[in-house]
This record gives sequence, structure tokens and C-alpha cells, in this order.
Amino acid sequence: MAAQINPSILSADFARLADEAQAVAGADWLHVDVMDNHFVPNLTLGVPVVESLARATDIPLDCHLMIEAPDRWAPQYVEAGAGSVTFHVEAAAAPVRLAREIRAKGAKASMALRPATPIEPYEDLLPELDMLLIMTVEPGFGGQVFLDIMLPKIRRTRELISKHGLDLWLQVDGGVSASTIEQCADAGADVFVAGSAVYGAEDPAEAVRALRNRAEAATGKASWACDH
Repeated sequence: MAAQINPSILSADFARLADEAQAVAGADWLHVDVMDNHFVPNLTLGVPVVESLARATDIPLDCHLMIEAPDRWAPQYVEAGAGSVTFHVEAAAAPVRLAREIRAKGAKASMALRPATPIEPYEDLLPELDMLLIMTVEPGFGGQVFLDIMLPKIRRTRELISKHGLDLWLQVDGGVSASTIEQCADAGADVFVAGSAVYGAEDPAEAVRALRNRAEAATGKASWACDH
């Protein structure tokens, strides 16, 4: 099964975003972290930057909204050019309605869970989604250390996806690097957000290829993938 690598522009040079997008040619998606300094203690970018970035790159945009009131704002990111929009279930007032609205506007709908948020209460929501994001750090800042205590949660989530026979991507975000991506793939993830591991490399495009190779090698041996 193919692994998808989504470089996070949170680790890129914000003054050179168009060039930084070109530097990761071959990436599956460009991960765009939107933070409002309310849901998380950091402030990054918003709709106008997403609109500009969408015009500057052919890589589809994967917008991760770490914001309050995503029910109000998420649809605007689809209109701005995002191909996938992720909202946090902890912040959404009506996650099913929001997922359906995102899909109706033509983007993939994704739901994110903070480290302390269990997956089990949201089992019935999974068919409404195209992707589920398990945060492997506390959202808000790049460059954090991977929380290996999230691996069992990734496994449980993959089991639920398999149980319902869903075609649902399982994304991980936070501390993903050459030393952690294989653990995530073995646990059941197939979409990987990598920030400093890509943009901190001498050759970001090569870093993307190397991470994908590691993830796919681990997936090839993983029990969850063998069952497909």
C-alpha cells in the first residue's frame, strides 16, 4: 500500500513559501497548519495565504485547522483552494454536518484528535470522513518530540477502520521523522506529516522520497496491511 508524505510548511521559510513548495516536488500533499492563538497557543496563517499558495503550486493543499469555530471557517478553506480540510473534533459543534459540507464543496473531509482524545466515541462518524488525523504531539508548535504512547491509539484506529471496511486514510502529525515513521506505518498510519524532517534536510525532495521508502517498507511487513 502506498504511503503519502505531506511536508508541513510550518517548518518552511514563510517569506519564500512558493519556493519552499517547489522544493518538495514529489510530495503527495502540502500540509498547511492554520492556528488562531485560541484553540492552540500560536498564530500562523489564514485564508489569504492559502489562496496564494494554491495558485503557486500544483501540489494539493492539506489544510489542518487548529482553530475555534471550524464549522464557520472550514468551508472558506475549500473555497480558497484546499483539496483536504481537517477540523478538530474537540472544536467542532456539529462534526458530521461539517464533514458533509466540506465534501459537498469538493474537498476531502478530515477529522483530527488531540493526543488525549480517544477514538472510540467517534467510531460511528468514520464513514463520514475521508481521513482521520491522530496527533502524535500536542498541536500548536512544530519541532516537538514524537509521543510514542500514541502508537496503541493508531493501532486501535486502524482496527476500527478495518472493522467497518472503510477506505479511510489514517494520518499522523507530530515528530514524524526517519526514526519514527516506520513505527507509525507498522501501527496503521498511511499518511505522514513531516515538518523539520523535510525542511530541515539539505535536499527536501530527497527527504520526502526517503521517508516514503521507509514507510512503505514498514507497511509491507505490517500485519494490518497484510490483511487487506
